[in-house]
Amino acid sequence: MTFNEDSQLKGGKVTRRGRGAAIGGGAVGVGAIVVFLIAQFTGVDLSGIVGDGGGTTQIQQQGDTVDAASECRTGRDANLKVECRMEGAAESLDGYWTSEARTLGISYTSPGFVLFSGSTDTGCGQASAATGPFYCPPDRAIYLDTAFYDDLQSEYGSSGGPLAQMYVVAHEWGHHVQQLQGAFAGTDRSGTGASSGSVRVELQADCYAGAWVGDAATTKDANGETFFEPITRSQIDDALSAASAVGDDSIQERSSGHVDPDTFTHGSSEQRQNWFLRGYQRGATGCDTFSVPGSSL
Repeated sequence: MTFNEDSQLKGGKVTRRGRGAAIGGGAVGVGAIVVFLIAQFTGVDLSGIVGDGGGTTQIQQQGDTVDAASECRTGRDANLKVECRMEGAAESLDGYWTSEARTLGISYTSPGFVLFSGSTDTGCGQASAATGPFYCPPDRAIYLDTAFYDDLQSEYGSSGGPLAQMYVVAHEWGHHVQQLQGAFAGTDRSGTGASSGSVRVELQADCYAGAWVGDAATTKDANGETFFEPITRSQIDDALSAASAVGDDSIQERSSGHVDPDTFTHGSSEQRQNWFLRGYQRGATGCDTFSVPGSSL
């Protein structure tokens, strides 16, 4: 998506953390991040064994945490700089979910959104660039090293593009909405397979990302300007390429040359694309992956 160059960014939604920042109190610890890494590199999600970590966490800063978008003022900045793009996406997502949460019957609060380089400590353990973007329930925050976007193209085969990058953020934001809904706590994510609880959670987050994209061109800044220009088909294709690139079958085929649906934790490329499009076409109320028969996922 292309930002409306005249849209205004308020700032304050995205922070950048310097090295050495630590999280204390209520942290899940190293075990959770090990589980996460197993899921990333083997396709086996054991997160249900650890649990969702629904407690709260106090941040004890041992490094610098600053407003990542302090120099981002307009949509023009967001079109040029990835940090500004993250800020613009966060402001648009926050505006969308502030309104849309009412239709889902939940009380909405904003997630934290932390950019980091190299590594950082979180309530889910230590994260690195290799971890990839993720939502940490204890912190109620999204963590992302923007170097992942290079990997999304070079390692995962996505076409790239701004909407491919923002799809990643919108997916993780969807996990925050699920946290507010209770889906993390209420879903058994210990199993694997194409219709498992873990796959249903991930596909719903894809659907929520699509729902935001479908509405994004109408979301307005504080001055009444739309954040984005009308979305084009080629931009939607960029988002779909990202969804396909991180499908379980795509990752397994690339890493081992073998696809095993019984170990799926996030959904196939086709599933992820289909649920993104479903959200795009039907909105967030069309994203109930939990009531759909496995054969229809």
